[in-house]
Amino acid sequence: MGVTYIAQAIFTDLSWEIHDQRCVGLVGPNGCGKSTLLRLIAGLLVSDSGYLVRQSGVTIGYLPQEPQLTPQRTVWQEALTASALLAQVEADLTAVEAQLADPAVYGNDEALERALEQQARLLERYTELGGPGYAGRVRATLKELGFVTEAELNLPVETLSGGQKKLVALAKLLVTQPKVLLLDEPDNHLDLAGKAFLEQLIQAYTGAVIIVSHDRYLLDLVVDEIAELEDGKLTLYPGDYSEYAFEKQTRLQRQQQLYQTQQKEIDRLEQAAKRLLTWGRVYDNFKLISRGRNILKRLERMDRVDRPTLERRRMNLMLEGWRGSSKVLEITGLTKAFSMVNGGSMPVINGLDLLIWHGERVGLIGANGTGKSVLLRMILGKETPDSGKIAIGPSVEIGFYAQEHETLDYNRNLIETVRGAAHFTESAAVSFLGKFLFKYRQAQGSVSELSGGERSRLQMALLMLSRANFLLLDEPTNNLDIASAEVLEDAIADFEGTALIISHDRYFLDRVVDRIVELRDGRLIEYAGNYSDYQAAKSGA
Repeated sequence: MGVTYIAQAIFTDLSWEIHDQRCVGLVGPNGCGKSTLLRLIAGLLVSDSGYLVRQSGVTIGYLPQEPQLTPQRTVWQEALTASALLAQVEADLTAVEAQLADPAVYGNDEALERALEQQARLLERYTELGGPGYAGRVRATLKELGFVTEAELNLPVETLSGGQKKLVALAKLLVTQPKVLLLDEPDNHLDLAGKAFLEQLIQAYTGAVIIVSHDRYLLDLVVDEIAELEDGKLTLYPGDYSEYAFEKQTRLQRQQQLYQTQQKEIDRLEQAAKRLLTWGRVYDNFKLISRGRNILKRLERMDRVDRPTLERRRMNLMLEGWRGSSKVLEITGLTKAFSMVNGGSMPVINGLDLLIWHGERVGLIGANGTGKSVLLRMILGKETPDSGKIAIGPSVEIGFYAQEHETLDYNRNLIETVRGAAHFTESAAVSFLGKFLFKYRQAQGSVSELSGGERSRLQMALLMLSRANFLLLDEPTNNLDIASAEVLEDAIADFEGTALIISHDRYFLDRVVDRIVELRDGRLIEYAGNYSDYQAAKSGA
């Protein structure tokens, strides 16, 4: 199987068998084609070459990185659209019922008989698809995922957090129970409770599961094997992520030894052939020339060991802030509520206070839907509080990283995007994008064609250009591969300014923050230290 993207092959001659009742973790650098491979399996793309064979009757459920939901629907209305087949049967039944009420039909014996036969077939199909218990299954699944009350079920999709949208999309898949479950970064935007549920779901799932994730904790808990997509090749490793990381390093070291040994042998043989050919010509000795040529033929037939890539390029992120005001942010008595579809209101922020000083790295955590992203939007002035005060320091410049990449213009290409943020020539923009691992052809392409991880890197590039001294980061490690997350951790550690970070990445929070604030019941509860310190304080409380 092969796929080409903007005239460049993503992978060629790729072969893979997917087995029932196994969970496979699909890993690899951002942009290597993991999402493309899932979309091929789901039937949303067609390969340039090769073929894909599905077992007869197999059903495939696909959860993309960014679920496509209808903003105007409520959670309940959106979840009910899970089964397109059932929705079609229901529509057909409604049409038949309208026919049966038509005098031209019920007054004609033949037409009435045909309509009744069609209704009977549709009712049988409706039962086969689980129609009689469908609404109950949808409600039970939503409840299991945390949408318990009628108020939560009636929330408009457009007001949901990124994690809540992911859960609604996941609920739609679970209702239909496909034989093969394709999950592209399903843990992105999920809070800790959501991640725990996802782990249990995958472990208990009876079909095949393929999961793309950069969450090492999740991969260690749920996968039976790792499939690594790198440089257009797919390599399988049995066991969990930790076993894969160890085995890969061992293989690389072994390959490096074999490569070095072979290179020494090749060099020795080349020198021997060179000497024999030289002596043969000097002394006009055909036997020596023949021996030299035979050695060169042996070298041509030799199976060469590929030189292993021990250290891959990483994005070059440097966050160049400046000191600015000592008091960066002060929030007092902040409140915010959202209007409900049924006419009521749902409080999100309730008398919240927060004070952040220069140089602090503050981690903002809390269950999805508690208002973390809403709080950031109010700080940015994109959302108006019902009451309270938000004061930004007089010499503070804010840089914002959006978890759903809504700060990016998907209709522009990457060069235009960068040039819009800085006074670059086109060549300078291309050079700058190269520091964030974008090739020239990608730089000419549209933002809409980028993967989630590539869009994350582009947002990081724009943050760097902003020279902001107060960073508001909403789930910055979502979609980033492990190498890029490590670069971000180092950049924040060297940053001169201040950062307020929403994240559920436990490892990342342990590396970068010195204070945790938990948003619970509309208020903030503060804990000194990183995430592990927060956990210790919670368990000791």
